Amino acid sequence: MTWDPKKYNEFKEDRFKPFGDLTSHIINKPNLKIIDLGCGTGELTKKLYDLFTNSTVLGVDSSAEMLAKAPSQANLEFRKLSITDLLKEETKWDLIFSNAALQWIDDHYELFPKIISRINSGGQLAVQMPQQNENVLNKILLNLVQEEPFASYLKNWTRPSPVLTLDEYAKILFENGGKNLVLYEKVYPLISNEKDDFFDFISGSALTVYQERLNTVEFEELTTEFKRRIDKYFPTVPSIYAFKRLILYASF
Repeated sequence: MTWDPKKYNEFKEDRFKPFGDLTSHIINKPNLKIIDLGCGTGELTKKLYDLFTNSTVLGVDSSAEMLAKAPSQANLEFRKLSITDLLKEETKWDLIFSNAALQWIDDHYELFPKIISRINSGGQLAVQMPQQNENVLNKILLNLVQEEPFASYLKNWTRPSPVLTLDEYAKILFENGGKNLVLYEKVYPLISNEKDDFFDFISGSALTVYQERLNTVEFEELTTEFKRRIDKYFPTVPSIYAFKRLILYASF
């Protein structure tokens, strides 16, 4: 995926709100060896580093554009590396943390056990993901790209969300040795102040996978129709978008 840090960060405050909820469940132990999967610009990785006593933190992300913004200091490092490639390594961690990244990786029945296998005994897992299968903008977009002419433009390619239900994650965590489970869905409301606010929010994330596969004219056609459908669903300004996210925590 191609990421535009400027576009993504236009809604930085909204995207950062779940961080406090997620980190509130982590037990602070001294000298934690922490990895942040899909760290983006590293701003939240730095906040994670600051929260824990004498920790060492590694942030990994596949986007050079995002990592160009990452801070640098002792015991806080960043690597350009995909999460999939990172999990091929044998290194284990005391805390595996991921804030709004794992929704871009397929097959969570395979992914989560693999992540858990990289956690030290006594370690912790803390994950936050948008619940794309329930969020209305994601639903509108997925339906749209399956219609003509976009289905033909994309050669019938779509990107359904791999995000599972809370019941399924609870089962995966428990069956892989998880204890002290905390799992819940929370709405983080977005309020539109201008007509295209909701489009701009999703254009910095879920829309990018389609932009990569369309030429300029095709993508303009898609965005025009997508905006029209968003306006139909949210006909007034201000409107509220009940953006749902999953919070997952377990110790091992």
